[in-house]
Amino acid sequence: MLSLLHIENIALIQSADIRFEPGFNVLTGETGAGKSIVIDSIGAVLGERTSRELIRTGAKSALVTAVFTQVPPLPWLEENGFPTGEEDLLLQRELQGDGRNVCRIDGKLVTVAQLRELGRQLLNIHGQHDGQQLLDPASHLGYLDQFGGCQPLLEDYQEAYRKWHDIRREMDKLQMDEAERSRRVDTLNYQIQELERAQLKTGEDEELSARRTLLRSAGKLMEAVQSAEFALSGDEDRDGACSLIAQAEGEVQGVSSISPELGELSEKLTALRCAADDAADTLRDLSRSFDFSPGELDQVEERLDLLYRLRKKYGPTVEDMLAYLDRCRKELDQIQYADDTLARLEKDLKKAQKEAARRGESLSQARREAAGALQARVQEELRQLDMPKVQFQTEFTPKGGEAGMDETGLDEVQFLMSANLGEALKPIQKVASGGELARIMLALKNVLAEGDQIGTLVFDEVDTGVSGRAAQKVAEKMAQVARGKQVLCVTHLPQIAAMADTHFSVQKGEREGRTYTRLERLDRSQRREELARLIGGASITPSLLESAEELLRQAEQQKQV
Repeated sequence: MLSLLHIENIALIQSADIRFEPGFNVLTGETGAGKSIVIDSIGAVLGERTSRELIRTGAKSALVTAVFTQVPPLPWLEENGFPTGEEDLLLQRELQGDGRNVCRIDGKLVTVAQLRELGRQLLNIHGQHDGQQLLDPASHLGYLDQFGGCQPLLEDYQEAYRKWHDIRREMDKLQMDEAERSRRVDTLNYQIQELERAQLKTGEDEELSARRTLLRSAGKLMEAVQSAEFALSGDEDRDGACSLIAQAEGEVQGVSSISPELGELSEKLTALRCAADDAADTLRDLSRSFDFSPGELDQVEERLDLLYRLRKKYGPTVEDMLAYLDRCRKELDQIQYADDTLARLEKDLKKAQKEAARRGESLSQARREAAGALQARVQEELRQLDMPKVQFQTEFTPKGGEAGMDETGLDEVQFLMSANLGEALKPIQKVASGGELARIMLALKNVLAEGDQIGTLVFDEVDTGVSGRAAQKVAEKMAQVARGKQVLCVTHLPQIAAMADTHFSVQKGEREGRTYTRLERLDRSQRREELARLIGGASITPSLLESAEELLRQAEQQKQV
């Protein structure tokens, strides 16, 4: 669960520490006070997309730290090099003014993507706009697969579908008219002949570049080597350094027995002579190894120019050009033997389609079984949310198109509902009101949350459009969910706030010409005043306080049931 949230320089919050408790945590406050800032901060530290505009005006950076406790062993931690025996996790994200992010997990630097992967296994945020997803039938299949645990079957099907799709694509490439085929054959033949005439050799471009550098400096190089060799070896008229050192060595050796110092000097001169002789031999061999023919530089330049022209057409290196040549040969063979290839691919396609259809049927069967269970669970949730007459159902229709399948499977799925007794089932996006959408989405989220390990659920004003008796039912449902998971809820409804185990007030004020948002944990007396404000507005009367007290008493009794 999320036990501590530390916020620095996020929007109107200069600094805040929020200690959340197990069970049902509620945040209330006036519109614009900064409740959404808390949710944005949670999203930020979980790796969700943010903007540099989130940084408080005048600050160079912002920081959000989250401490999660009682964390179950997660495979992700071990896969990414984190110890799995610990039950506490520290997540941090620093937002900098230049757009950069510094993210850490238990002090170890990670990417935003890694932070997001882990965050989604620790906490789910359900926003006030999530209900709008129900209006898009494209999202319904995802909800059904999540509830039914169909992901392994979906991945198994998608493997077969991709194989079928790849064969189709390969066949499409070969199915061209005669004129197009003739043009492509001419192009391939020209490219193959051009590359074959070049007689390319792996690595020759680097070798030629090095040889050109050497040839361009050949005169200077030969002159330097010959001069150095003359300095060491000399000629008939002049002794070189080797001879002079040898003379010095002989002179000192003749008197080396007279003094120990002369003996040491003699050894040094011997070593110096040997080194000079070795250097002279090396220079002599190097001078004789030079083989610079007059036209070689022109030949190298011409070859490099050819490679440059081929590089612009076929690839940046010789290896790339050779790979391109290999692809051209294979494509030419495919086109020239297209009829035979198509016949083979036709057989492969039928086999692949049959296999994809078989796996798709298994997936569809699992989805239909899951749909029945989902219908029963959602209707039970809706009954508890004061919607006993609502009928909820999943409609299946076959995929259109020639093959009757795509990457999602063989099914088109959408949710149907009937809000009133006797009314026909219709697509949910056509008949659900705002309040009904909010409760249906809450029912779905609760059902989906039952099967995962995520310990914390955040509801950001998901009660929009709900009031009266329905609001009380939503409050009771959230309190029920909070018995098994930690729940954080931003709300404007007094019925929901009254059911909280822990209540925070978000308030906005001014100090020294700046606007600040602060958070305060409320005791029971303060909760009563806050509930009275939610019920009646800014002017709190004794009757409003009495109503708030009654809400608190009812909530306390309800939670004891």
